[in-house]
Amino acid sequence: MANYQKDGDTIQQKQHSLSNRDSEKHHALLNRASEACDMLKKHIENDNIIRLISHNDADGISAAGVIANAIKEEGGQFHITIVPRLKPDVIRDVAKEKYELYVFSDMGSACIKQLNSLKSDVIVADHHQPSTHKPKDNLVHVNPHLFGVDGSREISGAGSSYLVVRDMGKKHLAYMALIGAFGDMQCQNRFTGVNQLILKDGQEAGNLEIHEDLKIVSKTQEPLFKSIAYTLNPPLPGLTGSLENSQGLLEKMGVSYGINFIELEDEEKDVVKDELVKINPQIFGDVYSVPREHPVLRNLEEYSAILDACGKNKEYGLALSIILGEREEPLDKALKFQKSYRDNLTKGFDWINREGAQQMNYIQYIYSEDKVLKSIIGTIAGVGMSAKILDDNKPILGLSRLHKDIKVSGRATRPMVTCGVNLGKALADASVNFGGQGGGHDIAAGAIIPYEAKNQFLHLVDQIIESQLNS
Repeated sequence: MANYQKDGDTIQQKQHSLSNRDSEKHHALLNRASEACDMLKKHIENDNIIRLISHNDADGISAAGVIANAIKEEGGQFHITIVPRLKPDVIRDVAKEKYELYVFSDMGSACIKQLNSLKSDVIVADHHQPSTHKPKDNLVHVNPHLFGVDGSREISGAGSSYLVVRDMGKKHLAYMALIGAFGDMQCQNRFTGVNQLILKDGQEAGNLEIHEDLKIVSKTQEPLFKSIAYTLNPPLPGLTGSLENSQGLLEKMGVSYGINFIELEDEEKDVVKDELVKINPQIFGDVYSVPREHPVLRNLEEYSAILDACGKNKEYGLALSIILGEREEPLDKALKFQKSYRDNLTKGFDWINREGAQQMNYIQYIYSEDKVLKSIIGTIAGVGMSAKILDDNKPILGLSRLHKDIKVSGRATRPMVTCGVNLGKALADASVNFGGQGGGHDIAAGAIIPYEAKNQFLHLVDQIIESQLNS
């Protein structure tokens, strides 16, 4: 009994030590963000126009929105550009511009060497795996990985950007950081790490609330069978991506499938909830909302999906106008793009249900030159795996042709990462061999490679993943 008690004390001591280490890491990250905040404030006070460059997904758009809203509230000015990748020609073009401060959000950490060539002040607020190059004195690099914090699940690009403006009294913008985190699939049932700190900030600011609810999408907009089929996070195996299966389940349950969820009788709502919980218990849980927002934007995950749909359709200005506070006409347009995007996703899920993935020894891949599928291939690859449409025992690469190049979107699962898979490193190391570029997170990453290198690239990634699993 004495030995057991001693072991128990040891476990508690270890947990306390781990908590202290996490606190130290978070404190170090916050200190770095404060340096960036001081730099940003200086340029706002000097009436300099702040140049923002950000990524084109929901996280990147939210990241730009956090910083732009903070600048606007302080009476400053900004100029935003949204790009799919921070390519060398983008950096060269930026270097020719005459701005005193450049802010790169949700991108830039892999390009510190190139960004060191900029003569003006630079802030990089990112969460992807960084390069090993040391920044010059005029560049402040805010990235969780630099402090031992996992940027793939503890904080998003919008989160890093939020930390940059946090010391300016901007806790009311914390919810925007979580919109980015949803876009980056960082809320698997609940937020962890620095995202928890950001969540507390939002609650303290009084404009962010949490309540338990059924987590199907568009409960006030779409017919119930579509709400179920369009739900990606958490996925509903057998239902996600399938309008036919979702309608069939509801008919079997004797529930009206053609009306909105909120129009159901309470008893019917309970029946739907109970059946969906059997399929995936995580479908009922914490829902994060901004009660004073427009009804279709109150749910942070819905907000994120709308920004993502705009990004996928290259309607970056529309997405920015929404995150900067415009509603009515811009929101109506965005909802139309979201509907089109969801229709495309349904087509994509039909495709992978029919065709499956090409199997290699340690990875699998899907490839398409179809115009519609190209824009969603990363999403259908990742959700296809989590929804059990595709094998979830191997990392998956979604490949789509872009003229002379191939865009690669890689997805893994948390158990794969625990076993040693690091997709960000694998795609970075493999792509450079063919004159391409790649990187990202251990669990999700991307690359661009020449079209003619496709087969060699796939074999090299397969070998790298084998090495990672066996090391």
